[in-house]
This record gives sequence, structure tokens and C-alpha cells, in this order.
Amino acid sequence: MPFATLGFIVAIVIVLLYNTVKVLKEYERGVVFFLGKFQKVKGPGLILLFPMIQVMTKVDLRVVVMDVPTQDVISRDNVSVKVNAVIYFRIVDPEKAVIRVANVFEATSQLSQTTLRSVLGQHELDDMLAERDKLNIDIQNILDQRTDNWGIKVANVEIKHVDLDESMIRAIAQQAEAERSRRAKVINAEGEKQAATALAEAAQMLASQDQALTLRYLQTLKEISSEKTNTIVFPLPLDLIKPLLKHSDSVRRDA
Repeated sequence: MPFATLGFIVAIVIVLLYNTVKVLKEYERGVVFFLGKFQKVKGPGLILLFPMIQVMTKVDLRVVVMDVPTQDVISRDNVSVKVNAVIYFRIVDPEKAVIRVANVFEATSQLSQTTLRSVLGQHELDDMLAERDKLNIDIQNILDQRTDNWGIKVANVEIKHVDLDESMIRAIAQQAEAERSRRAKVINAEGEKQAATALAEAAQMLASQDQALTLRYLQTLKEISSEKTNTIVFPLPLDLIKPLLKHSDSVRRDA
């Protein structure tokens, strides 16, 4: 047998073996078509195919990390922001992922962009900044529901950045400063109110007990005597004033 003919036969055998014997890794599955019609999902391990009769499409079952490009979003309170996110998903049904959608990754990417704009557009700017976890769950649930027909399971969605223009950043800073000032005034007013209440209660207690008022008088004298000053004030005892006040009242009534 000529060497050229032997080489040609060897080449044909190699091609047939290449198209017949397939090895799939643990995280791979093969969607097999028999004469163009879906037959079954095979793998992992060694797969044998009939050349030109059976065709296999390989599918990766690992989690895919996809960046959602920055989207221009107008919030419900008419604030324009730029938002981007990242999506974690994987193929759980290789048959649906191959048969029901032409390019499962492109379809998921486009759906993610439209869903991100739609969900965030229903919320105000404060919600985007303060309730990001809730928005992540809402977007994940919507994507998971809509991609189920494609054999996709969306595991997680994370909003990465919410970018504002400079004017809006300054406005938010002014709002935060005004809020801090308001809280400080409220706290100060509450302190004044509590102090006034305490003073009023103390005054009532002193007025109801003459002995307590006398003790307070003596304590005041002690405090004055301990101060280093050239002027000393001697308060007049109330016990001496009361008879005079009573006598003055009686004189006015008689007159």
C-alpha cells in the first residue's frame, strides 16, 4: 500500500475518532441532536457520537459572573443617575439553554439591563442609596422568573455603583447638613425642657416645705462664704420677712 494512501486512511480515522469520541468535564454537559432532532443530554465523562448523524453542543454549568454596563436611570423623583451592577447566574437546564434561546448569555445581558432600568426607575434616589439590598433582591427575583424559560438560575444580583452629578452631590450634602442642624436644635430643646421641668419640680418641693427652704438658705450662705470675693451679700432670712408681709397685708385690708 502506497504511503500516501496509508496517510490518507490514517487522517480519515483520526477525523472520525475526533468527531466520535468526546470527553466532557464534571461541570460540562452535552446536548445531543440526532439528525437535527433533540435526543438527550449527556455527560460528564466519555461520550460516543455517530459522525454526521449526531451533533453535540457543549454547555458549561458553572456560575457565570456578568457585568451589567452602566445604565442611565431616572428615579421616581426625577433624578438622573448612572447605575451599574453585576449578576451571578448559571445554566441548570442545558436543553432549554440551547433550544429555546439563540445566545443565552447575550439574552441574559440585555434582559438584565432593561430590568435594572425598570426596577430602579420605580424608586426614589434615597431608596437607591439606603435600600440597596432590597433592590438587589427585587431585581434578582424578576430576572430569575423571566430566565427560567431559558434554563437559567440567577443566584445573586449586586448593584455596584450609583453615580450622581456634582450638583446633586452638593444638594445632598446641604440636605444632610440641614438635617444634622435640625437634630442638634431638637436635642438642645429637649434638654432645656427637661431642665425646666426639673427646676419646676424642685421649686414646688421647696415651696411646700419651710424646713427645706431654710436648709437651702443655709447652704447658699455656705457657698457664698467659700467664694473669694471682696463683696459679701447677706440674704435676709425669710422667717423675718413673713411677719412683716402679713402685717402689711392686714394694714391694706383695714384701709
